[in-house]
Amino acid sequence: MSYSKTQLNKVFSAVFIVFIGISSAFFFCVACVLRICTAPFDPRRIVSNVFSAFWASVYTWAMPYWFVKIVGREKLDIRKNYVFVSNHQSQLDILVLYRLLFPYRWVSKSSVFRLPFIGWNMAFNNGDIKLKRGDKESIKAMMAECEDLLRRNISIFFFPEGTRSKDGHIGRFKPGAFILAKNTGVDIQPIAISNTNKALPKHSLTFQGHTEMTVKVLDTIPFSQFSDMAPDNIAAMVRSLISEYVC
Repeated sequence: MSYSKTQLNKVFSAVFIVFIGISSAFFFCVACVLRICTAPFDPRRIVSNVFSAFWASVYTWAMPYWFVKIVGREKLDIRKNYVFVSNHQSQLDILVLYRLLFPYRWVSKSSVFRLPFIGWNMAFNNGDIKLKRGDKESIKAMMAECEDLLRRNISIFFFPEGTRSKDGHIGRFKPGAFILAKNTGVDIQPIAISNTNKALPKHSLTFQGHTEMTVKVLDTIPFSQFSDMAPDNIAAMVRSLISEYVC
């Protein structure tokens, strides 16, 4: 019996997703032990955040069809914190961005935190921030928590589009991340992601064939450069900058 390429991709994707699910149980247990052991001397959760980055990176290393190129990582300084902002192409973006192996917290929709192992890790070990879309009280609480974390020298990662792009075109950037950067005086770190949507299109769980994906760390935007700008104007500036580097 012969199988089409599409059928083989679906079978391989299903097997890989099962591998992620089973291995996540092991990684979650390790993450819990690390958090318990490091909690007294690691208030920024650097160890937990970097371990989660390693955990996610295992899957991009294990997938034979994916090649992830990281450009400009040397620009990041672990002694500093940033407001990270990136375009959003695919569900793979989080896995691929973790290849930066840099400590930061995510802002993510609250339903993700209910996922076994991965979601539990986000809640209990990473200290990621929950957001219920469209809920004004949740948005207010998220902004307050993010501001507190940024003032404590902790980096936070945002997808300012708010959702994945349907066709790779970068949508309008919402101002929330830029309001926080302006209020706290924290530098903005723009990141440009390319081709993750080709590896895993929106509304699909079927991985495609060989894909070369790129994460490009752009030059940090210092607070002094946007301190007098309105958040909407900062958002437009950063969106324009990222757009220049997205394939």
